[in-house]
Amino acid sequence: MRLFHFSDNPSITEFVPRAVNTPVDRPAGQERLTGPLVWAVSDSNDFLYMFPRECPRILIWPTPKTTSHDMNEWFEGTSASRRAFIEKRWLERLQAEVIYKYELPTETFEDVGDVGMWVSRSKITPLQFQTIADLPARIRNRNIDLTVLDDLTGLRGVWETTLHASGIRLRNAKNWGPPGWPHSPPL
Repeated sequence: MRLFHFSDNPSITEFVPRAVNTPVDRPAGQERLTGPLVWAVSDSNDFLYMFPRECPRILIWPTPKTTSHDMNEWFEGTSASRRAFIEKRWLERLQAEVIYKYELPTETFEDVGDVGMWVSRSKITPLQFQTIADLPARIRNRNIDLTVLDDLTGLRGVWETTLHASGIRLRNAKNWGPPGWPHSPPL
């Protein structure tokens, strides 16, 4: 397994643990996730972060428990294995932005138990980084259907389906409201 951190900064020489900017109420046992940490994502879930950092997005994909009804409703018209939804006002930035994918050593990281997320309480020196441009093409190359909507609020019901749904930076979405949205159970 490899771990990565995505950034819009091409000159990070050390990741220093820091508290989250916008705390979210965490379930019992996960309170530690608001403390000073370095966050990373596993290589199998890095597609979640192939977007401009503050871009609100919802990504969905089937799980072993996904029903044919939910597949038909949410994946009709696409053969993609996953879907990503962003707001139209973010499309130009997604098309133009360059991001940096830092590979991190794995030794001090612990598994959060949720969609490939890992945290470390130690300072981390990256092993290397990669420049990623043409984000829409990179997303499509990962077999992800990119859907652009006026806003994401119509997708709130996806957390009530048998699909996995990940909402990232939804505090920046139009009309979404304060943090505290539903969350899919860990995979």
